[in-house]
Amino acid sequence: MDIKALMTHTDGARPLRIALFSGNYNYTLDGANKSLNRLVGHLQSTVGAQVRVYSPTGPNPAFEPMGELISVPSVKIPFRRDYRLALGLPRAVRRDVEAFKPDLIHLSAPDLLGSAALKFGRALKVPVVASLHTLFDTYLDYYGLGRLRPLVRRQLWKFYGACDYVLAPTEAIGDELRAQNLPARIRTWARGVDPVLFHPGRRSEAWRLSQGFVPDRPVIVFLGRIVMEKGLAAFAETIGRLEAAGHAPQVAVIGDGPGRSWFQERIPSAVFTGFLTGEALATALASGDIFLNPSTTETFGNVNLEAMASGLAMVCADAPNTRALLRNGRNALLCPDQPSAYADALSGLLVYRDERLRLGAEALERSAAYRWTEILDEVLDVYAEALDARPVLRALRAPVRRAGALVEPQPAGLPVL
Repeated sequence: MDIKALMTHTDGARPLRIALFSGNYNYTLDGANKSLNRLVGHLQSTVGAQVRVYSPTGPNPAFEPMGELISVPSVKIPFRRDYRLALGLPRAVRRDVEAFKPDLIHLSAPDLLGSAALKFGRALKVPVVASLHTLFDTYLDYYGLGRLRPLVRRQLWKFYGACDYVLAPTEAIGDELRAQNLPARIRTWARGVDPVLFHPGRRSEAWRLSQGFVPDRPVIVFLGRIVMEKGLAAFAETIGRLEAAGHAPQVAVIGDGPGRSWFQERIPSAVFTGFLTGEALATALASGDIFLNPSTTETFGNVNLEAMASGLAMVCADAPNTRALLRNGRNALLCPDQPSAYADALSGLLVYRDERLRLGAEALERSAAYRWTEILDEVLDVYAEALDARPVLRALRAPVRRAGALVEPQPAGLPVL
């Protein structure tokens, strides 16, 4: 299929137009919006697409957005005030979407905005592609709402099933979607890493000394947003177990977030670098020795790839997203989600330098399979497939006549999380 030809499929006189709906495009930095912004930049530079992004915004954005960003009304989420909840698709925004005349709609979150945009996309008779970045039901246990998991999971499946295509981050999640017999067509969109930015050559003894680390002693790294669902409790207890065993581990926590005070209280010996980006982030990461990621809520785990490309020995929770990237014993140590298991794995690596280096080298080699250009082209393939299948998709979405009445299938609305 000739992707570039399809990108000017309308009449040859104008480029492809994509309307992207995001719950957080640039007001707070996370793995999902980094991937989305990279995708938009790729669409613009590779095929000259026009991309208009509809998302909540904040007074102090984390970075400059790719594409044309249109703000939608939103409120702060009470228990996660670093994030905002869009309040659906108001009339003014609908008019803007209609005037833009998108050829395809891309949804990145199953929130109120995404549900409204899905319904509106049907009215406009354009293909709707959704990318899955977060399984929100996995967060509920961390906020005392675990009993809602079955309900929320069913609502997630209804939302994604109502789309034309769903981009799953791993084959495992794709298989889980297929097992629900969803009408949507399931494809895989993994994530990539920039090997020019993240590589072992960024390691800096000067940086290690500047942070107060003792030379020739390994440093354990945490990287990511400091929020409870990233496994903070397991990480902190693991470090406590190592200290109790007499290892005196050196720890670097790279990142920031609402859980920082809680985390600092529990691992007071750790160095907290705060929020880092670009070369500063790459240097800090490569200057570590072991990467500990006890999170079980990731759908892909961008931070794992960045640590792998930096040559760190990987110790991670044995979860579907890590198994998609890593093999236990070959290029990582994958552990049951228990602090005792993480501590046992780390105890050996803190002592045996050769094993650290072997695992780091194997992880680095594995990361070479995840280059952004090829991975972003996978999304273009799905766009091209969706555009080529427009007559079929329209027939599938046509109103169904039941007992003399026309019934238009509706996307699922999700409860406020």
